[in-house]
Amino acid sequence: MGSTNWHQHDDQDETFPLLSGRQRIRLRTGDVELRPGDLYVIPRGTEHCPAAEKEARFLLIRPSITSTAAGGKPSWSFECGGGPSST
Repeated sequence: MGSTNWHQHDDQDETFPLLSGRQRIRLRTGDVELRPGDLYVIPRGTEHCPAAEKEARFLLIRPSITSTAAGGKPSWSFECGGGPSST
């Protein structure tokens, strides 16, 4: 519940498969609404801002983890272990 900051990943694409809930991927060209089972790929270098009004569960698929608080990773996000993130 909430959103990240506007950010982009210059070194890799970011893939969002939505597992549950609803997810909005805000793009400068318009929003993309995801429902469970949907998958969306944000091309590298594309500025985006994921947001959800209620709890949503999704996976991030990338070759390496580059998200930090400065890069858009919010404090409420979780690592794959299920607990609050330390970054």
